[in-house]
Amino acid sequence: MDTATIERAALVALLRRPQARWSETALDIQENGSAKAVLDRTVGQSDTLFPDTDSTAKLVDAAAAEIADWQREGIGVHAFFDATYPAQLLGIREMPPLLFSRGDLRVYDRAVAVVGSRKASRDGLRIAQAVATTLAGRGMTVVSGLAAGIDTAAHTAALEAGGPTAAVIGTGIRRHYPADNQRLQDHIADVGLVISQFWPDAPPSRQSFPMRNAVMSGYAVATVVVEAGETSGARIQARLALQHGRPVVLTNQVMQCDWAKAFAENPGVYVVHGTAQLLEAVDDILSYQPTEAGLENFPDFALH
Repeated sequence: MDTATIERAALVALLRRPQARWSETALDIQENGSAKAVLDRTVGQSDTLFPDTDSTAKLVDAAAAEIADWQREGIGVHAFFDATYPAQLLGIREMPPLLFSRGDLRVYDRAVAVVGSRKASRDGLRIAQAVATTLAGRGMTVVSGLAAGIDTAAHTAALEAGGPTAAVIGTGIRRHYPADNQRLQDHIADVGLVISQFWPDAPPSRQSFPMRNAVMSGYAVATVVVEAGETSGARIQARLALQHGRPVVLTNQVMQCDWAKAFAENPGVYVVHGTAQLLEAVDDILSYQPTEAGLENFPDFALH
């Protein structure tokens, strides 16, 4: 195996450990400069009197075989130190050390997240469709979470406009959730991008969707919240986007919620009334975003 394959396999082996903390594992690797070195040290701390000196090699071989199986299935496997890993995710605290993909994963992608309620109103669906259509027409990637309601409207409108769309999902990449969106998810995988930070067979969970929102916020240069209740994932994403230093656009529909009124006081938040004003805000945000060349200045944790 070449060095890159060994390092990726060592990362998978580390993350497969029971109770492994993914964020702490990534920090440990960054500090040591090698996933294999961290694995060697971790296995070497075994409590057994006579540790198996071949155990590290066995773990790496098993993980490499698992990665090869995923790749034969058409699943992309990207460690945070790989050249294929999205640059914009390297700068967020919730950076997933491992990312799975189907479709066209770009290292540098100018994308805007369009999110909102699963039980969307007719006006909310119309606004989501208008924003996604306009973004797609300008060559921007429309990012959303493949949920019912606003997410589905945004993905569908982007596809119908012939533009790129990316779905950041809260389950493993082999799963379809919600089941009604299986055809849409498969279509996006064929012509756009589906990404997941979870093991390929991971089921949905209460924790996985807020984690998905963090990655969606980090992947995008800005988040547009079309509609969102007090406990919605879109509200969580708006908070995370501000923490990530990403602008947030709130529509008049969202401003009926107390959380949105509080968020509106923060710098980097645009409050818009009507589709035309919303698109003006997006244009203003995009005019200040880095080009691909600028994105190359994102933190580089590549292992050398």
